[in-house]
This record gives sequence, structure tokens and C-alpha cells, in this order.
Amino acid sequence: MTRTNWSRFSKLALALVVLLSVAAIPAGAVSVASEDTPSEAQVGSKVTASVTLDELYKNPQLEAWTLAGQTHLEDVTWTVTYYDQTGAKVDQQSFDGQNFSGAQIAADDGTSEVEVSVTGTVPAVEEFSYDPAQEFTVISLEQTREGGSSNDIGTWNATHYTEESAAARDKLDSAKAAITAASGANTQEAQQSFDNAVEAFEGGEFGLASNLAEEAETRANNAKQSSQTTQLLIYAAGGLVVIALLAGGFLYWKSQQQTYDKLG
Repeated sequence: MTRTNWSRFSKLALALVVLLSVAAIPAGAVSVASEDTPSEAQVGSKVTASVTLDELYKNPQLEAWTLAGQTHLEDVTWTVTYYDQTGAKVDQQSFDGQNFSGAQIAADDGTSEVEVSVTGTVPAVEEFSYDPAQEFTVISLEQTREGGSSNDIGTWNATHYTEESAAARDKLDSAKAAITAASGANTQEAQQSFDNAVEAFEGGEFGLASNLAEEAETRANNAKQSSQTTQLLIYAAGGLVVIALLAGGFLYWKSQQQTYDKLG
């Protein structure tokens, strides 16, 4: 390849890298300035989550777009509050329902920051899971544009529970920790009880799950204690052997000394 051809090839390769890099940049560049969302919540309780967005017009060709959101909360109310560059509130809108769209974000309106708040009731758990714990979507936001294209801004999930499931989970966590602490001991029976407890938990039988988890913890603790006792016995037996050897060596030495004295 000649120098001229190589130079052309290098320029084409560089142009391709730049093109691919640009293509990899998301069309929307909305930034999450802050968020206040729960990580867990009890079924039937009322919760509120809020997310604040800034850097709304990172893309120069995107001076206006529409904000949409969804949630698994029930009896939902959304509040979208608009602020200008000074932090002053310039507008506010409210929406009802698990899904909303139509919140217009436009540079011409002077909007520099948007706060999205959702309030609703935590839904029932459709299917319980121990690990990972069952989750629901508290708030999910999306940037939509004319023509139907869209970009995900972010999704915030939380675990949900009932009073009974929370109590059973605590028992399971305690049993799991006990089995881990008994590492090196024979925890096969404890593990089997724990597995049965998890199965009961995921079947919604929380009383049974708690009982089996307690059984698993007890078996794990017993296995650990038994292992430690066995180890101590081994150490003790080893110590007795050493003492016996030392005593035997001393007696042998003493007998040799006595023999030597007689010969003298």
C-alpha cells in the first residue's frame, strides 16, 4: 500500500470511529439531578417518590420534547413541576393513572429543571420470591419525541412485602447467616430445612416458612457446635499423645541415666 493510499485509509478509519462514537451517544441527554424513592414498602401503604431532571436540552436539535411516566402503584396521582434557571417555579401539572404522557418540556418556556412526583398505594405481591426479593416499579420516566421515538430516562424499583412475609424473611435471613457461620461443619440437614423454608415462603406459606427457617438455624448451630466439640476432642487427644510421648521420653532418659550410673 502506497503512502497516499495508507493516508486515505487512515482518514477513513478515523472518520468511521468518530461516526460510530457519535452513533453510540443517546439521542436524549436528560440528566437525573436527584431522586427520592423508597427501596422497600409494605403492601397497602401510601408512598411518594420524586425525581428531578436537569440538562434537559443536551442535544441542540432537541429543544422540545414530551415527558411520560408509568408506575405499578395504585390510586395514582402525578405532579410535574417546572422550574427556570433561577430555581423559580414557573408551572405545574397533575395527572392521574398508572401511566401519563403529555408533559411538554420546551426551552422556549424557560424550563430548566423538572421535578416529577408520584403518590400511590403499594400493590399486592403477585408472586413472592426470596432471592431476589419481589419488586415493583415505583416510577419509570421516558423522553418521547415527535415521530414516536423515545429514550428511557430511568426506572426505580422497590421491594414490597406484607407483615407476615417480612417476618418470615427475617427468619430466613437469620437461618442463612447461621448456615454460613457453620461453614466447614456438616450443614446438609440445615440446608435442606432452609431450602424447604424458601419453598414454603415462595408459596405464600409464611408460618411454615418461619418454622422451617427456625429448624434450619437450630440445625446449623448444632452442627457448628458439634464440629467445634469434635475439633476440641481432636486437639485434646493430640495433646495427650504429646504428653505421653514426652513422659515416655523422660522415663527412657531416666532409665538410661540409671543404667549409666550402675555401670560407673
